[in-house]
Amino acid sequence: MEAMNNDIMVEVKDLKMYFPITRGLLRKKIGDVKAVDEISFQIKKNETLGLVGESGCGKTTAGRCILRLYNPTSGSIIFNGEDISTMPERKLKERRSNMGVIFQDPFGSLNPRQSAGNIVGDPLKVHKMATGQELKNRVADLFKLVGLDTSMMDRVPHEFSGGQRQRIGVARALACSPSLVVCDEPISALDVSIQAQIINLLEDLQAKLGLTYLFIAHDLAVVQHISDRVAVMYLGRIMEITDSTELYENPMHPYTKALLSAIPIPDPKAERTRQRIVLRGEVPSPVMPPPGCHFHPRCSMAIADCSAARPPLRDVGNGHFVACIRV
Repeated sequence: MEAMNNDIMVEVKDLKMYFPITRGLLRKKIGDVKAVDEISFQIKKNETLGLVGESGCGKTTAGRCILRLYNPTSGSIIFNGEDISTMPERKLKERRSNMGVIFQDPFGSLNPRQSAGNIVGDPLKVHKMATGQELKNRVADLFKLVGLDTSMMDRVPHEFSGGQRQRIGVARALACSPSLVVCDEPISALDVSIQAQIINLLEDLQAKLGLTYLFIAHDLAVVQHISDRVAVMYLGRIMEITDSTELYENPMHPYTKALLSAIPIPDPKAERTRQRIVLRGEVPSPVMPPPGCHFHPRCSMAIADCSAARPPLRDVGNGHFVACIRV
């Protein structure tokens, strides 16, 4: 990957996140769940990097490592020029005010006993950024920013619809004026009509506030719409990273091609004539991933060398990175 420069907000290098598996009374370690297995990527300032892949591939774990909600097993996370991967908690708290997160479940991520105003104001209290009337005014401004009426500040989460709850989640993520927001499947639990509203809100806020997004999702059509660049993950590793338009017009990795062939096209004639790529077998376990390229047992292009060594993520031109020896 290219050297760190002033345009890069986040640089992830060789990030690993292994969860130990233990057994018996003494909790003896017998193995690891290799949720994230040595991934490297960069997020530029004011861009949206889409992180896609099927359920269980390690997308959310990668996002939580960047926020340091998990302490990574190894590797480095450089945020605004500082390595935060091993930063002590006290120092990390200062950096955290510059990061926001929008969770997948708009109900489960909100405290059912707190009012919406208190939920949105919590980060400001934690980071000692506002108190009293100033806090109320700031929360009211955040409600207006995400399209909610300030008269709703005293309501509790169950009095809101799913879309309104997610707007509360967005307001909370923006409370401390962060520069980076990790969006962890922020629309997958919402109705399709509401999904478009939240996507438009996120795009408007990015333009207005100069935000940088890591947008985690499994819906490729949504990712294409919102992302500047897209990284494709499979079983804890990144298979391909490139510009959003380039990925959809010229996918190079066999896994990316299979994913894209599964997107429905709203044209019956085109849908009937196009070729679907159906992957054989199941996704292997992250406890015992295959040797070499993780995708080779399901790949139609696989040769003997694919299982011998891990393919490096290499630039095949114009910033299009692919981890495949057959490309």
